[in-house]
Amino acid sequence: MDLSFLAEDTLTAAQTLLGKKITTMTDGIVTSGYITEVEAYLGLEDKAAHAYQGRRTKKNEMMYRDYGTVYVYTMHGHHCMNFITKDEHSPEGVLIRGLEPVEGIETMQMRRARLDHLTDGPGKLTQSMGIRRDQFNGTRLNEGPLMISAGKVPVAVQASKRIGIDNKEEAVDYLYRFTVAGNPYVSKDRVRPAVDNGWQ
Repeated sequence: MDLSFLAEDTLTAAQTLLGKKITTMTDGIVTSGYITEVEAYLGLEDKAAHAYQGRRTKKNEMMYRDYGTVYVYTMHGHHCMNFITKDEHSPEGVLIRGLEPVEGIETMQMRRARLDHLTDGPGKLTQSMGIRRDQFNGTRLNEGPLMISAGKVPVAVQASKRIGIDNKEEAVDYLYRFTVAGNPYVSKDRVRPAVDNGWQ
């Protein structure tokens, strides 16, 4: 699919990603899901972003790449996956926080060692889909082990504050987290699922 929307405004790109289908091939096994929850991080001016004020380290180096690069970092022992937006001079990206599982659900359950809550959080979804930093970090969408394609269209998108950034001053209040309204496959603040899970 055409990924040029990732080169534009990051907040718009984040919302456009909702409903897109992510597919991985790990250890010969296919897993997939529709994106239900994302967070945007606006690089240089965003105190919650890894690249705030141009910070550049070995850990966040993949943020300084062109749009469509996959950036995977580790936090508290969990992998978190981001899609880079814009270009190498604007280190911005979108954290993928939630997915509605589609293919390979039994594999996800095996990887998570449980039957539910497989993809309603950034670390959960990477574990379920076999996304590891050593294999995915620095790859490009649709050119490596991770594919993205057209999926479903949300009925409505809900904006809210990002999660887990309580010490980032004014950035705490930015409404840069976007979810498919009514979908149950989102992290932390549970919502009553709509009959159609929020899709058109």
